[in-house]
This record gives sequence, C-alpha cells and structure tokens, in this order.
Amino acid sequence: MTELSTRVTMIVDLVGSRRHADRAWVHRAFTDALAAVNGTVPAEQPLEPTVGDEAQARYATVEEALRSSLLLRLELPDQLDARTGIGVGPVQHLGHGAVGLLQDGPGWWAARDAINEAKARETGRDRTLRTWYVVADGVPQGGEHPDPAHVDAFLLLRDEIVSGMLPRSRRLLRGVLDGRTQADLADEEGISASAVSQNLRRSGAYAVLHAHDLLRHGTVLTPPAPGQ
Repeated sequence: MTELSTRVTMIVDLVGSRRHADRAWVHRAFTDALAAVNGTVPAEQPLEPTVGDEAQARYATVEEALRSSLLLRLELPDQLDARTGIGVGPVQHLGHGAVGLLQDGPGWWAARDAINEAKARETGRDRTLRTWYVVADGVPQGGEHPDPAHVDAFLLLRDEIVSGMLPRSRRLLRGVLDGRTQADLADEEGISASAVSQNLRRSGAYAVLHAHDLLRHGTVLTPPAPGQ
C-alpha cells in the first residue's frame, strides 16, 4: 500500500440518466464525452467509467479538474448532464481490482462528500448547481489548493450560466475553449461571425471563458475580434 502526496480527485455521475430507456446509447454518449475531455485536459489518472453511471479521475491541479468538469458538461448530448465532486487530499493505492486501480484515502472521501453536497443542493435553491469542491481536513488551503469558499462561489455562478445555455451556446463555448476561431464556428453553425460574437456575449460564455482564464493564467486573455 503506497501513500501518495496530496492530489486532486474527481468523481462524476450522470444526472437523470435512468430516465433514458436506451441504456446502451447513454453508455456510448458518456464514454465518448469522457474520451473527448481526456484528449483535451491532461490528467494523472484519466476519466474512466467505474460502476453504473459514474466515472473517476485524478489531476495535478484544481484548475485542471474544474476545466474538465466544464468540458464534460459541454461534450455531453443535450439529453444528458453531469454532476461532479472535486476533492483535495492524500490518496492511497491499494492494488488492482477487476475495474482497475483500487484507491482510498481522504482525497477520494472529499470528492465523494463534494458530489453528495452538489446533489443535495440541487434539491434546494441551487437547482442549476452541478459541481462542488471540498478540501480534506488537515490539507493546507491557498496556493495550489484554493479556499473552497472561493472555488464554490465561482462554481455556483459558472454552473448557473452553463445550465441556462441553449445547445448552440454550449457548442460555441466549447469551440472557443478549444481556441477555434469565430469564423470557423460560424461556418459550422451556418451563421455569421458577428452572430457568433453576439451569442457568446449574450449567453454568458465570455464570462465563463474569462473566469477560467483567470484560474489558468492569472489574467483574462483578449478575445478575438469577430471573424478571427
């Protein structure tokens, strides 16, 4: 049994997936979305399905986990959504099992507490919330492991915006997160580059993009002009 240093863990489950009769389609859509996120965000342990409609991953930074949780929601088809718990704490390897690595420790307990909190809050006033963040007891906060109050405040607002987006707005946000030009996105959507820019502004996509820029780079990157 090997104890690792403090890591960022993530547990994901699908929201309302049991309502879909075609379970094979749900599984394919989920695994395709996980693969797309893994191809975009570097992970120490890539997102992989575990049991039922859950998946787990491990990241080196909180920002990577936050970005992964956003991209997963944007990658899923309109009929599906994802709930995510992000935890910080020590992790232990316990060996290998039938579904891969067996792991335990405060890092995973924090992620489970986080996803349970997100689910509980959805039944109250925070109906649009899909992501929560918990730091295990004894882990220093600040720097690479930011204060949960700050991160969860960010998540409450980010998820409110994303949950209110129409499908096209989600596709456009996914595109700009990939660094694609507004001209390319306009061609794909069959609209003008100016319409793309207006959609990004009105939907709140730029607010989400800039908030993640601040987490990732410490500054807001200048958005491209329409048509670029």
